[in-house]
Amino acid sequence: MDAEIPFVDLVSQHAALRPELMQAFADALDSGSFVGGAALAAFESEFAKFVGTRFAVGVGSGTDALRLGLLALDVKPGDRVITVPNTFVATTAAITQVGAQIDFIDIDPATCLLDPNLLEDRLKLQMRGSKQARPTAVIPVHLYGQCADMDPILELAARYDLRVLEDAAQAHGAIYKGRMAGSMGHAAAFSFYPAKNLGACGEAGAVVANDPAVARQLAILRDHGQEAKYHHVVEAYNSRLDAVQAAILRIKLRHLGEWNAARRAIAKFYDESFQGIPWIRPVVVGPHNESCHHLYVIHVAGREALREHLQQRGVATGLHYPLPLHLQPCYARLGFKPGAFPHAEQSAAELLSIPMFPELDMGRARRVVDAVLSFRA
Repeated sequence: MDAEIPFVDLVSQHAALRPELMQAFADALDSGSFVGGAALAAFESEFAKFVGTRFAVGVGSGTDALRLGLLALDVKPGDRVITVPNTFVATTAAITQVGAQIDFIDIDPATCLLDPNLLEDRLKLQMRGSKQARPTAVIPVHLYGQCADMDPILELAARYDLRVLEDAAQAHGAIYKGRMAGSMGHAAAFSFYPAKNLGACGEAGAVVANDPAVARQLAILRDHGQEAKYHHVVEAYNSRLDAVQAAILRIKLRHLGEWNAARRAIAKFYDESFQGIPWIRPVVVGPHNESCHHLYVIHVAGREALREHLQQRGVATGLHYPLPLHLQPCYARLGFKPGAFPHAEQSAAELLSIPMFPELDMGRARRVVDAVLSFRA
């Protein structure tokens, strides 16, 4: 029997980089520099250049990037922050952790991204005297590797005085109309969780921005509120990106372009293989987007049966995400019932993520396709 095809393969990626990664750790041992220092400064500079922003501030995780990003954009307790319900819980946890309120809107069913038309409808309603407070910020989530439709979102944000924090945790190297994910809002949050397109060997994250005041505030917030050593201007957090992870990310950043190209080739093969198959609906990549294909997601009725079918044939899968946030137990207090956001709910019931990683050769990709198509052969 053929070996199982994993959903993601971090062992192969790290095996190829092992000498460089081991040297990075040895350099840290030799220098005694584990927090801050030259490796962190170099990574922040290189990552900002990659994204196309003036600044990048390394933090402890993607969740911290979202939370500290909101704080640096002056989102306060009682503010309302608009986002979508079909994202990882870190997006909304960051909102509540700064004391703000979650304001969900539904998604475009084709792309699974925030629908700018629904955003405009919500903002017009709230301008007409809704009992709810007006929102002060919006978090467009760049899901599965492609950017939300940012131009209309940014136009609405300017019209209604909203701060824009891009959730770019799944969009390292995604491009929207020639602009890199993370370069368009007032700030953007990245996760470097190991399975991301650019992943650390542990938890790590960063916030990017063009405004020096935002970058300065982020640097203070991540380091116990220190403006200078032992001079604490605010009570804040310990969320520093450690030097070893920064050194590892510097190594991996040099390979990100080729890794994303490999993902795009796999996605193209999947697209061509599933074209014209009536019971498979791959998530649509918008015409304005060049996806970095963090995930390849299909929608199919009978998702659980297909998942079991693939497991029996040695193909691992993932679910991103099977229960939308407005129906999660932790948000029962918000009072949403099934049917509140129908597009997000239908997507959650039908989605299935199939193997997608740069080391997935075409032979194994064909096995994935053959296994999927044999479900209704």
